[in-house]
Amino acid sequence: MDYHKERFRDHSILVYKEGEVMGVLPANELNGTVYSHQGLSYGGLVLKPSIELGDVISVFQELLDYYSKNAINSLEIKLLPHMYHLLPSDEIDYILLKLGAKCIRKDIAFVIDNSNRLPVSSSNRQRGLKKAIKQDVQVKEEDSLDSFWNEILIPNLRNTYDVSPVHSIDEITSLKEKFPNNIRQFNAYLDNDIVAGVTIFETKNVAHAQYISANKDRQNHAGLDLIFDHLVNKVFPDKHYFDFGISSEQDGKFINQGLSQWKESFGARSVVHHFYRIETSTSNKLEDIFK
Repeated sequence: MDYHKERFRDHSILVYKEGEVMGVLPANELNGTVYSHQGLSYGGLVLKPSIELGDVISVFQELLDYYSKNAINSLEIKLLPHMYHLLPSDEIDYILLKLGAKCIRKDIAFVIDNSNRLPVSSSNRQRGLKKAIKQDVQVKEEDSLDSFWNEILIPNLRNTYDVSPVHSIDEITSLKEKFPNNIRQFNAYLDNDIVAGVTIFETKNVAHAQYISANKDRQNHAGLDLIFDHLVNKVFPDKHYFDFGISSEQDGKFINQGLSQWKESFGARSVVHHFYRIETSTSNKLEDIFK
């Protein structure tokens, strides 16, 4: 998180038991509230693989007690979506019920489950793939992200939404240098000119499309159709999930219908990301769980 530490007031926590780390909460503080880190793509409490339920409860109690003693009134936590879990781990869901936590936001993402994959039946996707192949559009994995950022992503976001990518080119390049096997860039080229690209954040179970963009002639070259066919069928067919990312807007209040339908046309289906607010003074509610 050092690459953008100036944007956030870090208040991350490590919880120990007998000198051994049992849990880590990447977090930042803003106006008296601690957030499951707002600068990270994935959220939630990271737990030791061998941890058992009783210790998870104790870890959560320690977190709340610590923040309460340090004048933090509430904790807003984004639960790690289940598809990113390496082991069954629903303890936090149960703990939140006991604490009376309030669900304050839900984002909706679209995901392909490769163990039960739907066929791509959309005529638009089928035509797009044929169009790209006919025009000899080529997909290449690149070490550098410069051309995608500078020629495709930044101009598109500026012209369409008047915003910049969450990561600057320097930040994403720094991240890729630190995690070369987990951040991967795939570009589509027509006559050696870049026309589209997808930036993948890869975990053990999931290939997540962090950035997706194509130039203004996307309908003519169908570069994204070819990239996603390549990613899903050739690069990541053995991943449990392929995650196209969220299509909700304004803190989950609305869904971008065109974007969600486009992702569904590849055979993706919806997964919800849950956000909760917890009052830090409520840790005593966890004391009577075991009878």
